Amino acid sequence: MIYFKPFKSTYLFLFLLLNFQLISCAQKVTIKDSEAKVEKLVTEKLVIKTGAERTGLYLDLLKGKNVAIVANQTSVLSVLQRAEVAPNIMGSKKVTHHLVDYLHNYGKITVKKVFAPEHGFRGKADAAEFIKDGFDTKTGLPIFSLHGKTKKPSPDHLKGIDVVIFDIQDVGARFYTYISSLHYVMEACAENGIPVIILDRPNPNGHYVDGPVLELEHKSFVGMHKVPVVYGMTIGEYGNMINGEKWLKNGIKCDLTVIPLENYTHNSEYSLTIRPSPNLPNDKSINLYPSLGFFEGTIINAGRGTEFQFQRYGASFFPKNNFSYTPKPNFGAKYPKHKGKLCYGVDLSNTEKLSSLNLKWLIDAYQKTPKTEKFFGKTFTIHAGNTKLQQQIEKGLSEQEIRKSWKKGLEVFKKVRERYLIYK
Repeated sequence: MIYFKPFKSTYLFLFLLLNFQLISCAQKVTIKDSEAKVEKLVTEKLVIKTGAERTGLYLDLLKGKNVAIVANQTSVLSVLQRAEVAPNIMGSKKVTHHLVDYLHNYGKITVKKVFAPEHGFRGKADAAEFIKDGFDTKTGLPIFSLHGKTKKPSPDHLKGIDVVIFDIQDVGARFYTYISSLHYVMEACAENGIPVIILDRPNPNGHYVDGPVLELEHKSFVGMHKVPVVYGMTIGEYGNMINGEKWLKNGIKCDLTVIPLENYTHNSEYSLTIRPSPNLPNDKSINLYPSLGFFEGTIINAGRGTEFQFQRYGASFFPKNNFSYTPKPNFGAKYPKHKGKLCYGVDLSNTEKLSSLNLKWLIDAYQKTPKTEKFFGKTFTIHAGNTKLQQQIEKGLSEQEIRKSWKKGLEVFKKVRERYLIYK
């Protein structure tokens, strides 16, 4: 695996600067106190730069090449651009571009085609909705769907391509299918001798690791690897793990380069300005998604058909209480569960930030569902990654008892994960 390491001399500079200020002010502090203040200063002041924004690390790798880009609406970068701020005065300002537009107009780089994951190139399709091939109206570039007739680029798709760029915002949940698209892109490129460059992005749920580890007999596009529901890695780190653990077909390896983030750790706060998919509108829904994603495989509505997707759950047959809502077709949810029916449930929009999976809501919903209703659907097993979770809930096990059954699998995974981390 290949990746670039961020330049870290900023810490030394700030450390020396802070100590100089402390001495000049005759303040008596310990070295430990100074280091703590430097760490706080660095955390508060330095802005995270995405891999896409670190153009100096990858543009030279693309010059004179025929490029394909795996992208969606989140594939943006902000760059400094000269601008006239007053008559005869030139300044600079940050301008946001879509990566496809930026590279298409850059010169010396030939963008040949775009590959689009689930939800499409512009991110407007419903979950699991079939996506057709087409053309980008802005650039005229052909768009090939990775969530339609095929989920893996074909040799014809890759014919004449010198390098593939992957730049998509992930949210760190196993059943969020962008990591499955990454797997198939890497596999196709490895089979055809084409290098892949991942432009890394922060994982908003990268601060913890939790959940049952997938059992391979339940492998699907909703979960392809032996990882827990929340794996605590950026998409670049995850790509390195796919390669290093030889998860690609026949154990082949992809020629992979990761353009790393700058000023990022797994505990960094990072707010997404663009929803990564139609039903994850904000930071709260993204944080709750790994816990509420289990409801996708049940009869329970998890906020689809409202403006509070993955921030509530309910059903028309729940006992009446003080919180209710009526799901209606909207952006990203043409056919929400319990459409047009008054649902009683639980509002989670004001919950504190999660640093572990919450199973209490799933257990609560199961207990509130009448025995005449079929709570678990066909896809619950592939979301859970095993048959045990359904059985445990049906048997009435507590959250604590269920979590104990994850311990061994999580310990093994964390050791594997450690080998591929780029960031602290």
